[in-house]
Amino acid sequence: MNIGIIILAAGASSRMGNQPKQLIEWEGRTLIRRAVDMALETPFRPVVVVVGANKNRISPELDGLPVTIIDNQHWQQGLSSSIKTGLAAVYLTQKNIDAVLFLLTDQPGVDRGLLLQLAQVYRETGKGIVASGYAGSLGVPALFDRKYISELLSLTGDTGAKWVIANHKDDCAEVPFESGKIDLDTDEDVERFFG
Repeated sequence: MNIGIIILAAGASSRMGNQPKQLIEWEGRTLIRRAVDMALETPFRPVVVVVGANKNRISPELDGLPVTIIDNQHWQQGLSSSIKTGLAAVYLTQKNIDAVLFLLTDQPGVDRGLLLQLAQVYRETGKGIVASGYAGSLGVPALFDRKYISELLSLTGDTGAKWVIANHKDDCAEVPFESGKIDLDTDEDVERFFG
């Protein structure tokens, strides 16, 4: 089964002042490096990293790693543009993809076990979407069968994968991920998490 991973890291971290959240250090590694290392510990390929606003600062973090780094030049248009850019990069390297798994860099609770579990539930349930459940909702990390790729490509603005999940609850399996509610969007979030 061919599953690709897309790590969305193109945002400007505008609520974080001058520090791109992708470059926050935790346990000796930046969040972007941690997300990529974790993706590479799975059997899923390709691993695509979508950069944008801070690409010149983020890309060097990934030097020498077997990942596809793609620049989303339209990152200001919102999350949907990064999803489309990531999907295009997956297709360039792996035409017969069965599913794609989306990750963010600002959820420090994500680990390799969660990614493997999402794929296992996908295989076992036959559901087209497998999403992480936290804070009373379903979200990323989330895996989408290839039949949803055209819908993901039709997203616009700052609409992300959550919108597709919400539209297809009947075809969605949930993997509980309690620490998914920890999400580093502001300086306060970071202080709370590392405090």
